Amino acid sequence: MSKVVRVIPCLDIKSGRVVKGVQFTNLSDAGDPIELAQRYQAEGADEITFLDITASNEDRATTLTVLEVSAQELSIPITVGGGVRSVADVQRLLASGAKKVGIATAAVARPELLSEIADQCGRGLTVLSVDARRCEPGHTKSGYEVTTHGGSQGTGRDALEWITQAVDLGAGEVLLNSVDFDGTNRGFDLEMLAAAREVTNAPLIASGGAGSAQDFVAAAQAGADGVLAASVFHFGVLKIAEVKSALSAAGFKVA
Repeated sequence: MSKVVRVIPCLDIKSGRVVKGVQFTNLSDAGDPIELAQRYQAEGADEITFLDITASNEDRATTLTVLEVSAQELSIPITVGGGVRSVADVQRLLASGAKKVGIATAAVARPELLSEIADQCGRGLTVLSVDARRCEPGHTKSGYEVTTHGGSQGTGRDALEWITQAVDLGAGEVLLNSVDFDGTNRGFDLEMLAAAREVTNAPLIASGGAGSAQDFVAAAQAGADGVLAASVFHFGVLKIAEVKSALSAAGFKVA
């Protein structure tokens, strides 16, 4: 039986606006987050992901406002990530309308946070966001390294080992973003995605590098349960319906 593949637009938010760059740099304005989210829902998106890329305390209020308004306007699930450091942060986002919460840097710094969130809020709502890059042979066992702080800082931690550990601790899904491919429009890192699929049965979301509808199909064939993209949707390169049509033609189920 063919699996269902979710199509998920990602909105990177800085100071209340959606921005997008290449490999986390050279950011350009892509529009109003609420207007874009409404548009994507109308176009058939299965979920919306908001990522607060500044993740600073002074910007948190802006993110909560965007989330609260979007939760009132949208009927599809919303995932929010960026700057989540505690169970209280997760509870605050859930209370403001998020269905799932993404966590990255704080979990790397203190992995037991994943268990605390799972125990107090529920296992299925935590999305482990892994910004991974290829590294020199021998630097990690798999050749993929976890980075933090928007891909700017290496950790020396093996990405595949981290995924396995984090799911065991309570992460419900894995959002795997290729730092090397991010914003390049040359396709997802299929080798890394397939390698991640080998080490976990948790739902796996591919991110970083989509440039054509067939790129999404290739990601699903490599093991992705969800396909996430930003710039190709924000700047009109692709419509969500085109992606779903390509997935359906390849034998995958879409909503």
